[in-house]
Amino acid sequence: MRDPYTVLGVAKTASEAEIKSAFRKLAKKYHPDATGEDPTARTRFNEANQAYEILGDKDKRAQFDRGEIDGEGKPKFQGFSGYASGGNPFGESAGGSAGFDFRSGGGDFSGSESTFSDFFEQAFGGRRNARSGFTAARNTPSKGDDINATLKVRLEDVVSDEKVEAIFPNGKRLAIRLPEGVEDGQVIRLRGQGQPAVFNGGPAGDALVTISFADHPRFIVEDRDLLLDQAVDLETAVLGGRITIETLDGRVATKILPWTNSGRTLRLKGKGLTRKDGARGDILVTLAIALPAEPDAELVALLQTRRDAAG
Repeated sequence: MRDPYTVLGVAKTASEAEIKSAFRKLAKKYHPDATGEDPTARTRFNEANQAYEILGDKDKRAQFDRGEIDGEGKPKFQGFSGYASGGNPFGESAGGSAGFDFRSGGGDFSGSESTFSDFFEQAFGGRRNARSGFTAARNTPSKGDDINATLKVRLEDVVSDEKVEAIFPNGKRLAIRLPEGVEDGQVIRLRGQGQPAVFNGGPAGDALVTISFADHPRFIVEDRDLLLDQAVDLETAVLGGRITIETLDGRVATKILPWTNSGRTLRLKGKGLTRKDGARGDILVTLAIALPAEPDAELVALLQTRRDAAG
């Protein structure tokens, strides 16, 4: 796995907003819905999601920056005691002449355990006649294959605590709960839910679920806010009053001031999409004055009288 900063094309000093913006651009560009079965695009898409799993999480990003985990989120091997500080793995300082004493003939390695054997037993655990060291690494059970699915979710699902069902090509169904602040294009990894291992009783693969936001009939998504155009009748726009707005959680009534023009924007706080911290964005309502569906004779007569009076 490449460096996640390189994958997203951001500097190590990038802000959370810059990282999120970079991820969203790549996810949109390489999303399977846009690129079809292009294997290169799918690889780039998966790389972007893996990078965002690390850099989009404050704690994981800090662990990666400290060198504690790699680009896949796995713990890094920290080296043998004394090695990072200039020593070598055999217990001697860099450039020292001690350590192993290899002699050209006559060397006695016939003891119960040689220094070389001791080293590998300590490094990999186990005895010389056990499945340890390089033999254990070679015989480590292989993991089963991962399985992939794209799950279209409604915006209502994003703010709900209810589980949604993902259906995989092999017919497997999994009910999952969306994480707080889930992004369009984000991949959720369900460990151990993939194909079983074929040999050696290894662990099962993972299930990778790509989240795709379904188009909404009323809202446009802008980060964690929702944009909405709302019609207001002429009477309410002129005299003021209350209008009802359909949100993801149900209806909300809000007040309109007298003489409100089209284009004015109202903000409904905490009615948008969930963020990673559990809070929610807002709904931004842009008002548009709408005439009655059928001509109003009284209104027409009033306006005609005003026009005639104005000459």
